[in-house]
Amino acid sequence: MRDALTLYLRYAAISIRSQLEYRASCAMFAAASFVISAIDFCALWALFRRFGSLQGWKLQEVALLYGMVNVSFALAEGFARGFDSFETMVRNGGFDRLLVRPRSTALQVAGQELQLMRVGRLAQGALVLFWAAGELDVHWSVARLALAAAAVVSGACLFAGLFVLQATLAFWTTSTLEIVNTVTYGGVETAQYPLDVYRPWFRAFFTFVVPLACVNYMPAHALLGRGGVFGAPAWLNWVAPAMGPAFLAAALGVWQMGVRRYCSTGS
Repeated sequence: MRDALTLYLRYAAISIRSQLEYRASCAMFAAASFVISAIDFCALWALFRRFGSLQGWKLQEVALLYGMVNVSFALAEGFARGFDSFETMVRNGGFDRLLVRPRSTALQVAGQELQLMRVGRLAQGALVLFWAAGELDVHWSVARLALAAAAVVSGACLFAGLFVLQATLAFWTTSTLEIVNTVTYGGVETAQYPLDVYRPWFRAFFTFVVPLACVNYMPAHALLGRGGVFGAPAWLNWVAPAMGPAFLAAALGVWQMGVRRYCSTGS
C-alpha cells in the first residue's frame, strides 16, 4: 500500500510539473471552471429567490447538498481523470505497457493525469459548503464534522467508481459509452437538489443502483437533524457514506474482470 501511494504521488508530481509549464493556461482553465460552477449556483439562488423553498428545503440547506457533491466530484475529477482517456490507450496498445509493470493497472491509469484545472470547481464548491455551514442553525460537533468529511470523501469514491466503470467498457467496446456521462454528470446535477423532488423510480435508481443518496442526501439529513430518509431509521443516515468506498471497490472488481478479458491491441 505504501509503495502504491508513493508511486501515485510520483505520477501526480510529474503531471503537476507538466501543467505548470503553462501556468497562465492552467490558471485560466481553473478560473473558467470556477466561474462556470458559480453560474450554476447563481441559477440555484435565483430559483429560491423566486419560490422561497423547495419541498420544505431552504436555500442554505440545498447549498449544503450542492457544496458537498461539487467538492466530491472535483476531487474525483482531479485524481481519477486518467480513466477518461483510457479508450485511447486500448486502441493504440498503450495499455500493454502497463501490464508488464509490476504495479496495479488501475493505479497506473489513475496516475496518468491529475488535472489542476479542477481546483476551480473545488474552490467554488468549498466556498458554498462553508457558507451554508455558517448560515445553518446547526451545532457542528466533532461527530457532525466527521460525518461531513466522510460524506465528501465517500462521494469522491463513488464518482471515481463511475469513472472506472466507464473506462472498463473500453475492454469490450474499445470506446467509452457517452451514456455513462448521463449518470456521472447527471448525478452531480441530481444531487444538488433534495431527492424528494424526483419520482420514486428515479430516487430508487440513485439510492440502490448508483448510491448517490447514501453519500450526499442521507448524510445531509443527519447533519441537519432531520429524520430517516424514505421511511428508513435515522441511524442509517450516519452509516450510509460507507456505500461510496463499497461502490468503488465493486467498480475495481469489474475493472479486474475487464483486464483479464483484455487480449492486447489488434492494430
